[in-house]
Amino acid sequence: MTLTRRSFHLLGAAALGLALHGAALAQDKIKVGLMLPYTGTYAALGTAIENGFRLYVQEQGGKLAGKDIEYFKVDDESDPAKAPENANKLVKRDQVDVLIGTVHSGVAMGMAKVAKDNNTLLIVPNAGTDAITGPLCAPNIFRTSFSNWQPAYAMGLVAAEQRKHKTAVTLTWKYAAGEESVRGFKEGFEAKGGKVLKELYLPFPNVEFQALLTEIASLKPDAVYVFFAGGGAVKFVKDYAAAGLKDRIPLYGAGFLTDGTLEAQGEAANGLFTTLHYADDLTNPKDREFRLAYAKTFKLQPDVYAVQGYDAAQLLAAGLKAANGDIKNRDALIKGMEQAKINSPRGPFSMSKAHNPVQDIYLRKVDGKVNRSVSVAVKQLADPARGCRM
Repeated sequence: MTLTRRSFHLLGAAALGLALHGAALAQDKIKVGLMLPYTGTYAALGTAIENGFRLYVQEQGGKLAGKDIEYFKVDDESDPAKAPENANKLVKRDQVDVLIGTVHSGVAMGMAKVAKDNNTLLIVPNAGTDAITGPLCAPNIFRTSFSNWQPAYAMGLVAAEQRKHKTAVTLTWKYAAGEESVRGFKEGFEAKGGKVLKELYLPFPNVEFQALLTEIASLKPDAVYVFFAGGGAVKFVKDYAAAGLKDRIPLYGAGFLTDGTLEAQGEAANGLFTTLHYADDLTNPKDREFRLAYAKTFKLQPDVYAVQGYDAAQLLAAGLKAANGDIKNRDALIKGMEQAKINSPRGPFSMSKAHNPVQDIYLRKVDGKVNRSVSVAVKQLADPARGCRM
């Protein structure tokens, strides 16, 4: 077959048209990079976050602001040392438009550095490290969960004002999340006239509590505040009760002490008070709808992690709507996210200037296998964002 010059030009024009059409189609997709723990200790948390995110997108017909969502996934392995390499797989190899992650604060810090270096949009759906919306704050970094300071500070106020405690001892693992939580509690407690007698620590993830329980018994504080999660939380709550301290010295904690752990803690957890931005029995219509839809879709009961993933999708949708679906229109996208009023299952929240939720913190009490909401400990609490220069 012989091509004339005219037909050659026509073919070239057709090929160019197809290429341009392909490029236009590509821009109709938003590439979402999920960097979450899919193996190891936090695997269930990563799955819950992804489920929540996907549920919101599904409720919008599989699109956000009219754009199809394409997912790319990387297991963060809960390993801070691998965070830059894993984040770069999504940013440089897959060229995602937005990073969603993660659970582990050390990994989130690595993700934040990659996001800043590449000006990639990052939404953090869990990690509470104060630095994310403190010294590491940036226009392209948002969080839809909490800072470690928020529930801890609220519990400090509750312990001093509502529970009328004058003295307390704190105990946590010697790592960033625990230290930040203890600092938050101490700030709230001492602002209202309380006194922290001693701050006790043990190496992460050590769960040999006996010597520390003996010391707590000898110090005789009015209250004990702790930050533990997962298996450590299960063992501590059981050991505290077994040592005979539960009925003598009230135990308090950030909500992770009893979130996802009640089944294993059993009777030892009953009656414990914790503070968090979510509870298992909220009565707002959005939460009822969310819990029903989540259970129906995934055959699982949702938790705080699922809520945080759901709200990460809501926040991205708000930005995209403001930018008329154009994720490259960064100024409009970020402004839309900053001004968003999120109708969350946890209750409504907005964004602080440092891009952290301004939200209600609930006082919850363990009743059997449910973290029941007792009251709002602090309404619309904003993190102080110390060190943020944005």
